[in-house]
Amino acid sequence: MARRTKEEAEQTRIEILRSALDIFCEKGYSRTTFDEIAKRINLTKGAVYWHFRNKPDLIAALIREAFNRANNIILQKVPEIKSVDDLKQRCIINATLVRDEPYYRKFLFFIFYQMEWSEAILGTICKSIKDIDEYPLKEIKQTLTFSQKNGEISPEINIEATAQILCSLWHGLLGGFITGKCTLDFPTLVEKSFDLITNGLKRKVL
Repeated sequence: MARRTKEEAEQTRIEILRSALDIFCEKGYSRTTFDEIAKRINLTKGAVYWHFRNKPDLIAALIREAFNRANNIILQKVPEIKSVDDLKQRCIINATLVRDEPYYRKFLFFIFYQMEWSEAILGTICKSIKDIDEYPLKEIKQTLTFSQKNGEISPEINIEATAQILCSLWHGLLGGFITGKCTLDFPTLVEKSFDLITNGLKRKVL
């Protein structure tokens, strides 16, 4: 019985998050109320407050839920990163999720282009998702460092700068795709773009 109650509570939590995202996209962050979120899925406002203290808490939970869901899928397909090619495969899988899952794409569009980020809101939310915010750059740095030590990439490569370039590349490609400015197949675009940079990193075999 306790297990069922826990599963029901988690399902309710997911329904609240999806309702919140729908209304945030329709009305904007500042104009959305907990009452509207609750009514959309036939809950009381108190039920929403039981799961989330406020709207920044909701946004942080949306980010964490989307990250965990995508990352679990990626890790199932590429459990470990032992090379630059493994890193590329993870990026391609993520790009495939963006292309194929409308809800994920809707979330990303809202977070990057619709969310009304103020300094106060950004500061509050960043504290609770610091691990997620730092994850991509940290993962890329670790991969490049490992690849440099095992001789896959040139010892002259600046790890810090290259990691930031790859992060910026991903964000630029993602922005172009979710705003409709790029009509090419997104996973293919990510693969080709990634190769343009990483092929230049690899140590040449004489």
